[in-house]
Amino acid sequence: MEKLKKVQITKSLKNLAGWKYKDGSIRKTINTPGFPQTLGLATAIGVFCQQYDHHPDYMTLKYSSIEISFSTHSAGGITLKDINIAKEINSLNF
Repeated sequence: MEKLKKVQITKSLKNLAGWKYKDGSIRKTINTPGFPQTLGLATAIGVFCQQYDHHPDYMTLKYSSIEISFSTHSAGGITLKDINIAKEINSLNF
């Protein structure tokens, strides 16, 4: 998959609430009401990752939030795989 240019990334992220481009990856922090919801969200994100065969650079769980980061290592940056999984994550009701 082809690496996106910075202008393409910026344009794509305008429609993805909460996602930021930093240090070669796209990142988002999602707040939840509490730990059970955080675990549920982590599981839902994991399902998307398995479906896309595209896994986060990292996913940090806290009591009431998750921070997640994506990039496509084989392309050396952000690709449509990253943007598409961010869209799926944003479709979750958290």
